[in-house]
This record gives sequence, structure tokens and C-alpha cells, in this order.
Amino acid sequence: MARNAVGFGEDELRTLAGARSFERGVGYLDAVSGLEVGDDAVVARVHGSDVYEVELTLGEGTKTGVSGWCDCPYGQEGNFCKHCVAVGLTVLRQAEIPRQRAAARARASGLEAWLTKLSRDELVALVQEQVAGDRELRRRLESRAAAARGDVDTLRERVVALVDPRPFERFGYVEYADARGYARQVDEAADALRALTAGGQAAQALSLAEETIRKLGEAYGEIDDSDGVVGQAVHAMVDAHMQACRAARADPERLAEWLVAHVLGDGNDVTDLDPLDYADVLGPAGLARMRELAAEALQRSPCGWAEQFLMERLVKAQGDVDALIALYAKDLLPCGATHLRIAEELDGAGRASEALAWAERGLKDTTQVPVDGRLVDYLCARYTRAGRPVEAVSVRRDQFRAERSLTAYQQLRTAAEAVDGWESEREAALALLREDACQGSGDRVGGSVLMDALLDDEDLDAAWREATSGANDRQWQQLADLSRTTRPADALAVYLRLVEQAKEPTGDRAYERMALLLHRARDCHRALDTMGEFPTYVCALRAELKRRRKLMTILDAHGL
Repeated sequence: MARNAVGFGEDELRTLAGARSFERGVGYLDAVSGLEVGDDAVVARVHGSDVYEVELTLGEGTKTGVSGWCDCPYGQEGNFCKHCVAVGLTVLRQAEIPRQRAAARARASGLEAWLTKLSRDELVALVQEQVAGDRELRRRLESRAAAARGDVDTLRERVVALVDPRPFERFGYVEYADARGYARQVDEAADALRALTAGGQAAQALSLAEETIRKLGEAYGEIDDSDGVVGQAVHAMVDAHMQACRAARADPERLAEWLVAHVLGDGNDVTDLDPLDYADVLGPAGLARMRELAAEALQRSPCGWAEQFLMERLVKAQGDVDALIALYAKDLLPCGATHLRIAEELDGAGRASEALAWAERGLKDTTQVPVDGRLVDYLCARYTRAGRPVEAVSVRRDQFRAERSLTAYQQLRTAAEAVDGWESEREAALALLREDACQGSGDRVGGSVLMDALLDDEDLDAAWREATSGANDRQWQQLADLSRTTRPADALAVYLRLVEQAKEPTGDRAYERMALLLHRARDCHRALDTMGEFPTYVCALRAELKRRRKLMTILDAHGL
């Protein structure tokens, strides 16, 4: 679909959201309310499990003609979510949008012209009027005024009050409903610190930001931040701290000490601070001090996750591959995941033979079954590229014997087919699955995986033979679906049994499944030339379940 007057179409929405989120967004069209159209943006609310705020930015400044933001958890991760899709589709369905955008431009232009004509006294009166009716605006302007006159004491008192969670607490805990209000105050505090830095008081802003970040770290454990709004506001505070560091030309070694203490402390759970973001402020001296402190911390706590992460980040930044490998090698996970990380680092450094050796070592050293599948995939890909497909088959064979899963079976098949050896490999693999089924281990592997393997191979005759002893309802239905044309009588018997079972559950999903089963039963009757029996069966079924009005409606919609 070509872009229209608003600059985007359904194709752009589908590209941004992905097929799944796009289809879900279609189902939320009736949930959109409060649509407000501006010159370059549209805002609205979407009612789902909660009420979410959505903002779409329109125009040539966006790559696809539109970008979106939503305060739902998925949207806050930077994704174009189903709520954004719903608002986008609503915009496309409203012919008045171009006119409303033009009207918004005219209003903005008119407002700017009016403000420009006001005298100083009139502007002051207008701001005072707005401040009187907006407590948050008043606090923000008071903080800016304190920053402008260098009143650090007043500003510190204001910032400390803004990040104090106690006014929002109920029984010592900030609940989900109050988290958004608290996050707005943290944003205010960050804005005040930025104003202090801009006013030439960067050193004071730096000290106050560090104190504030500490307080936020202490408070965060008692806040229900399910939507991540408080965490997002804390990131704004970290940005204000970084800005103050640059403006104040913070002492590199002192900053390094503060960063290490923060990253290794409990407070970093909320800030998720990356010390290398400060590299330009730290310089060589600060980075050297940080690495020295990180090495000491790792020696004190060699298994500490935070200590390992910090040292890894510093070594990676230095580009010392051997030092990084030595660091990884101190704590090799039993599943082979660490061996894989080492192999990937060596690959990136152009040391392919060493990388392969580490991956092979990982396969030999692993004590945990199953081995990390990514290590197996890596090894098989390397063997295939190197013209060693037989070794890839061997690795896949061992993986299948350890896992006995359908995925491992499929991967073994792919590898074996590449060397024309699938027939013998298949016989051995199926023998293992039959043995598991006979030993009664079907809950984990056994019959269930045996059936899945036979169905995946479309070996229907063998699947019918095994089904009576090891198939579940999903597999029975899949077998019937694959056999409707070749064994319609057997498939019909399966469908009718599944319809009987489907009488118990209620709800739209269960009723839609029953309709699907009936459609397929009708296909079997048609193949058997017994269509006269089908209406009689459906009439009896409807009579039996006639009190389920929603089921009757769904059957009517399906022509049943």
C-alpha cells in the first residue's frame, strides 16, 4: 500500500511491528480513545489490560513515515507494539486527519504569534497564572530559578524531597498505581540537576547527582516498577550525572572509584550503569584506576557476577583478546556456553583455528547434559564450512542421543542428508525412540517424540501403527490431518472422537476448535462418499449442546 496523505500506510505499520503485533493491533481498533492530532504527532489512549498512552510521530523525519512510543512494557523496550499499530490504523481510517494536522499547524503558529506580541508584564502574568494551577510546573520553574541564582542549598532540599518515596508509600511500599507519579518526580529532579549544570554549578550538580543516585538505589527495592517507568526516570538521572561530570571535568581517579563502588553495589540494579559510557571523562588514568580496582574486587570475589561483568567490560574495551579469554577460562560453565563465548571472541579476532579448538574442547569438557545447543550449532556450521560434514553428523548424532527431542532429530536428519546417510541414521534414531517408549519413558521422550518424528517424516503408515500406544490428542489430530485423503475412514474416526472430547470445554477457543474438527470430518465424509451421514450427525450434536448459545452462533458462522 502506498503512503497516503499522512505519510504512511499499513505496509509501514506491518514492517515496524512485525506480522504478529500487527495482527494483534487490528484487534485493538475499538480500544482506541482520546485521539489528539498535532502537526507532527498523534497521541491517544488504548484500553487493554491497562490504559496505555501512545504517541505516533509523523513526517519525513522518520524513516518509514511514522515512529511510535507506548508506555506499555513492550513499548518501553523500544518496540512498535500492538497499541501503536491500533492508533496507526485508526489514523489511516480517519479522512479528517490531514485537515486536523493543518489546523494544528495553524493553532501553533497562532499561539506563537500571540505570545510574541505580549509585553514582558503580560508574559509574567501568564506564567504566574499557569503556575498557580499546575503544581508540577511550579516546582520545575522554582528549581530552575534556584539553579539560575546559584542557590544550591534550596535546590538540594528540593531534589532530595522529589526522590523521597515516602509520600507515595503504603505500608512501606510504593505500589504499581503510584509508581508513575513517583517517576515524574524523579524526572523533575534530573531536570533540576541539568539546570544546575547549565547555570555554571556543575561540581555541585555532580555531588548532588551521586547522592541522589545512591538514594534511588536504596529505594528501588520497595517500588513496584512493573512498567519500568521509575527505571526510565533513573536513567535520566544518570544522564544528568554524566553531563555534570563532563562539565565539571571530574577528577578521573575519583570518578573511577565512585563508578566501581556503584557498579559493585546494590544500587546498580536500577541504574544499570555502564562505566564505559564515562570513558571520555575517565581518560587513560581513570580507566587504568578502574581496571586496578576491578581486578582487586575480582580477586576478593572470583565468582561474583558484578565483579566478572565489570572486569569483562574493561578488558573488552581495551581490545586484549588473550586477557579476555583468560578471564572467561577462569569460570567455564559445565554446559559449554563459556567455551562458545571464547570461540566467538577468537573468531572475531581472526583466529579461526583456535576458535574451533575451543569449541571442540567445550564439547569434550561439558559435564551437563544436554550441551548448550548454540555450541553444537557453532561446531556443525564450522565443520560444514570446512568441508567436514561427516563430523557434523557425528556431533548431531551425539546431541540426539543426549536430548531425544524432535528438534535434535530434525537437525540430525539435515546433517545426515548432506552426506546421503539419513536412511541408516534414521533407523538407529527411531530404534532409540522405540526403546524409550517400551521402557515407559514417554513422558519425557519415548512415544511422544517417536510420533512427532514419524509425522515430521510423513511416514504415515508407521505413525498409524505407533499411534495406539504412544500418541496424544495433538498428534492424533495431526495424523488425521495428514491422512484425510489417503485414509479418510481412519481420519474420520479420530475427528469424531476428538469432537466428543471437545464437548466438555467451553469458551470461544474451544468452540472454534470444534468447528474446525467438524469441517475436517465433513471432508472425510466427502472422500468416503457418505455425505448423507454428516448433516444427521451435526443436527444431533446441535440438539445435544443447544443451550450453549455462543457455540450455536459459531457453528452458524461456519455453515454447520
